[in-house]
Amino acid sequence: MKKNYVPQPMNTNDIRLPEELNVLIEQMAKNVHEVWAQSRMKQGWVYGEERSDALKQHPCLIPYEELPEVEKAYDRDTALGTLKLISKLGFKIIKE
Repeated sequence: MKKNYVPQPMNTNDIRLPEELNVLIEQMAKNVHEVWAQSRMKQGWVYGEERSDALKQHPCLIPYEELPEVEKAYDRDTALGTLKLISKLGFKIIKE
């Protein structure tokens, strides 16, 4: 990693999403977790009560519904940030 790197995500603090997207945020959060877990498992990771990079064990290799709230919040933040960026870039999300 270069020492000069400074992350500069697009500022989306001015974006307010409609409340009806809360269901979408939760669905996206669950899918974010599913994609992450699938990727880890393909790399040989398995469930373990404590994370061990050496043994490829991770306590979050469980269904989304069973995750601690702090882990769900991380996935929700990823989903929310993605939706805010989509909106900031001028795209509209429409359910048909």
